[in-house]
Amino acid sequence: MKVLLYAEGLKTIGKSGLGKAIKHQQKALDYVKVLYTLNLNDDYDILHINTYFLKSYFLVKKAKKEGKKIVYHAHSTEEDYKDGFILVKQTSKLFKRWLIKCYSKGDIIVTPTEYSKKILESYKGLENKKIVSISNGIDISFFKNKKSYRKSFRKRYNYEDSDKVIIGIGLYIRRKGIVDFVELAKRLPEYKFIWFGESPLKFSTKDVVKAVNTKLDNLKFAGYVEQELIREALGGCDLYLFPTFEETEGIPIIEACAMRTNTIIRDIPIFEDLLEDGKNVYKAKDVDEFEILIKKFFNNEIEPLADKAYSVAKERDIKEVGKKLKQVYEEVLEG
Repeated sequence: MKVLLYAEGLKTIGKSGLGKAIKHQQKALDYVKVLYTLNLNDDYDILHINTYFLKSYFLVKKAKKEGKKIVYHAHSTEEDYKDGFILVKQTSKLFKRWLIKCYSKGDIIVTPTEYSKKILESYKGLENKKIVSISNGIDISFFKNKKSYRKSFRKRYNYEDSDKVIIGIGLYIRRKGIVDFVELAKRLPEYKFIWFGESPLKFSTKDVVKAVNTKLDNLKFAGYVEQELIREALGGCDLYLFPTFEETEGIPIIEACAMRTNTIIRDIPIFEDLLEDGKNVYKAKDVDEFEILIKKFFNNEIEPLADKAYSVAKERDIKEVGKKLKQVYEEVLEG
């Protein structure tokens, strides 16, 4: 059994969550000793495809003609598309039809969560397809906290040890909650806010452009950084905010769980089963509730929950992901 792992435009998507997911797939398959290739010219039995662009679509059609089995990885839905960059609201229905056209070519569809699985099962054209939920996973062995991260993180970004530092992670899109993050920095000048991640502002909505261009003494934008610095930031901050409005999984929150970072997330459907309010994270419905919870956290009015979230990450270790992907490949080969 040999698998072709394919993602179109890796240079473009490499800094996104999708780019990270593809790297995780490679590690996961290495762990379970499944032979794979990234070379389109190699021979293979299964095409595991991660993108829905035009080249991807024609590659799937070609592979099917050659009798190859197709595992289509559904990382995107209309729901997580339509509150992102400019013009997405006007094109979301067209995007959904294209996704269905692409995903329906798969012998099996893989998607990161039960939440995204339910969304896809509701799409007309996919209701009879086999859909399996498998987390994109994280490398637990990489996300281990060290006491030194607090010092190195604060030295890198010119924070004092006494500063109360709050981080956010994501692209420059409304869906990630960056507008609310900046609003919270305005409301809470006594705390330091820093956002990791970026994307071209020319594709962002006006409110996001305005937010990113906001000048505040307590607000920084770190831009895109490698995973080592995300790990350091999660280990060195006091609080992680995940104000996202929609996700198919949301890997940064899994990484925060692995790092035992105290976290406040937005109360949205995808996290209903994954994370429990007051048990392993705190949840806020809007910017006012985020503000209240942040103040309560730093005033020691609510219990720190960092250590209680680790099990969420452990269940999504890429070793477990590798086992599940191997099962999918074996199933699709058996027909």
